[in-house]
Amino acid sequence: MTDDNRVVERAGWAPVRHFAERSVLGLLVVAAIGLTFGVLLLLVRFHWQPLQDLDRAVADGLNRWASGSEAVVAVLQQVSSFGGRGVLVPLVVLLAALLLVRRRPRPAIYLLVTGAGALILDPSLKALIGRLRPVVEVPVASAPGNSFPSGHALGSMVVYGMIVLVLLPAVRRRWKPWFIGLAAVLVAAVGFTRIALGVHYLSDVLGGWMLGLAWISVTAYAFRIWRREAGRPTPPITDGLEPESGPDLRPAPAEGAVLPHPWAKGAEILVGWVFVFGLLYLTGYTVTRWTPAFDEAVPAWLQSFRTPSLDHLSWMWSKAGDTHAILIISLIFCPIALALWRQWRPVLFLALTMIGELTLFLCAAAAVDRPRPPVEQLDGQMPTSSFPSGHIAATMCLWAVIAIIVMARVRQPWRWIFPALAVIMPLGVALSRMYRGMHHPTDFLGAMLLTAAWITVLWWTVRPNAHAETATEAAEEAAQAIDGRHLETVG
Repeated sequence: MTDDNRVVERAGWAPVRHFAERSVLGLLVVAAIGLTFGVLLLLVRFHWQPLQDLDRAVADGLNRWASGSEAVVAVLQQVSSFGGRGVLVPLVVLLAALLLVRRRPRPAIYLLVTGAGALILDPSLKALIGRLRPVVEVPVASAPGNSFPSGHALGSMVVYGMIVLVLLPAVRRRWKPWFIGLAAVLVAAVGFTRIALGVHYLSDVLGGWMLGLAWISVTAYAFRIWRREAGRPTPPITDGLEPESGPDLRPAPAEGAVLPHPWAKGAEILVGWVFVFGLLYLTGYTVTRWTPAFDEAVPAWLQSFRTPSLDHLSWMWSKAGDTHAILIISLIFCPIALALWRQWRPVLFLALTMIGELTLFLCAAAAVDRPRPPVEQLDGQMPTSSFPSGHIAATMCLWAVIAIIVMARVRQPWRWIFPALAVIMPLGVALSRMYRGMHHPTDFLGAMLLTAAWITVLWWTVRPNAHAETATEAAEEAAQAIDGRHLETVG
């Protein structure tokens, strides 16, 4: 039985309820503070000309600088996205899930409650205050809703601030200033981009930061009271919200060297990459100059079945193999795998597989330069050639690697879902790509060769399932390693 379960048995769920009640009260208090600040800001807007002049001068100056370069605007928008809901909400949900996997429910609840409060604060205060967004000479970006406070500034301050408080116990003492500094730089960068893009005034960003600090301060204080009620000590906040969770939050506390001889392994992987590329080039050269009769007949035959419904269905299947879908699935699976099995080796296996797949596909496609099938291509002109299919290869590599990792570490019958997906997903993507006129059947063959050869290379070099354990076995081994180090320290 875990310590958290013992606490629940002793204290019941009353502390959890009290924490939620205090968080709601804190939300109301911070909302009142924000409303007061908004009223003061309105008074300043109408009576204190220096702040208006400062807001306008900063907005105009940064707009002149940003609007002069499309590259600058693109970078600003990319950095700004790290403060948007599309990044922050999945980040909080994923981190809360990882904490639950590591049997740390209290910080997970803290993340969810604090994040939900930020989601409520932003639109409610904007509606109450009703400040219009800046009007700049050369608009380079737009945003819906009102201006004060900056939702990106508020959200980034809350999310990255509470992540620091939760993960601080897992960071070594000498790295803590760098960890905090990195979060601070990210928050500052997000705020700067909102002003430079012309969607917020300086005072909007400052207001968002102030409210974010107030909110995480209130919830952090409520969390410390919750710990006190549960019979836990309340150490300095500089040690993080839950200092004793440090060992559980470290990614792989019991793992040894991931690659014992990294330079030798790197050379082996590079040599394997060259051989796989040679195999792909030879195959692509052959099918391009001696095209089998069925190679053009199959896309033409599939084209005869086209209907609006099948066009939409094929588009969805095709999207399952594009870069964004593959990247999202990888970014979700890797943290979960690390949290469950406490090893970097499977994560490295997946990362090297996808990096190798991408580079092999790009190099082989450029070298072979095979034309697309001579049929109507529903996706239009593509920047790469036809052989091999990048969508199919990426899908095959991703789901095959996930199946390899899961099958060695899960004992329950549901593990067979992943080998099934490793077959169903590539077949669906392959059929959709040929239906849409984007690939020949031999392009599918090229993707199969790439996947089989490249995964074989990494299987023998990385050894992803060496010392594979279930989640329970990995947790027990990590606990033994931590206890052993503690005894050595005491001794």
